[in-house]
Amino acid sequence: MGRVEGKVAFITGAARGQGRSHAIRLAEEGADIIAVDICQQVGSVPYGMATAEDLEQTVKEVEALDRRIVAIEADVRNYAALKAALDEGVAELGRLDIVSANAGIFSLGRVEEISDESWQDMMDINLTGVWHTAKAAIPHLRAGGNGGSMILTSSGAGMKASQNIGHYVAAKTGVIGLMRTLALELAPDMIRVNSLHPSTVATDMVLNEPTYRLFRPDLENPQKEDVMAAFAAINPLPVALLDARDISNALLFLASDEARYITGVTLPIDAGVLLK
Repeated sequence: MGRVEGKVAFITGAARGQGRSHAIRLAEEGADIIAVDICQQVGSVPYGMATAEDLEQTVKEVEALDRRIVAIEADVRNYAALKAALDEGVAELGRLDIVSANAGIFSLGRVEEISDESWQDMMDINLTGVWHTAKAAIPHLRAGGNGGSMILTSSGAGMKASQNIGHYVAAKTGVIGLMRTLALELAPDMIRVNSLHPSTVATDMVLNEPTYRLFRPDLENPQKEDVMAAFAAINPLPVALLDARDISNALLFLASDEARYITGVTLPIDAGVLLK
């Protein structure tokens, strides 16, 4: 038996990166998946976002593990569309046990320089989108009568201030407050709510030219190899980048019965960043 055998997980931002990794890791341990992603570009985001082809690749990798998956393009900013996608997935797969509110974006700018569009997109996706995900999922979790586990993806930046990403810090800090409130409100139903706080993870959100330029402003055209030392300098443990699977392993633990009495916890997977 897998650690989440027979359960169904709802994952936002599932087309690539941490979301795809979460889908694969949970499927490896027996879960079926409801996967959503916007599969479109958001104007204020400085790197290429996931595509419909990326979401289809997630489908292929989950199905290769002999698990079922319902994949739908939906924007977490649009509550009605997100709820409809989840309702369709639950109707097909029969239940809901695990929620991964993972969808998120990243952009850069000092607070006085951030555009209204960039600020609003950040709040709408990284905070309101998490609330929409929880709001859509709660009735299904309650209806199952088996409790459940909701995992909200925050960031190390949700627990520690960082320059040049004030809007990101604000949104990810807000996720913590939302998580703690949900943990209290849903505890009578044995629905546990926790948050994940990764450090720098090797995904497209980090591995892109704007981020490279932030870390190496001294170079005209910095590449990945030019920023590895700068990334490593952030972490007390001697590692430059975490793998998405490292975050997925933590999510799997919180989703499983091994964590059945853990709720309201902010779990760093950060190579020690928060020690500094």
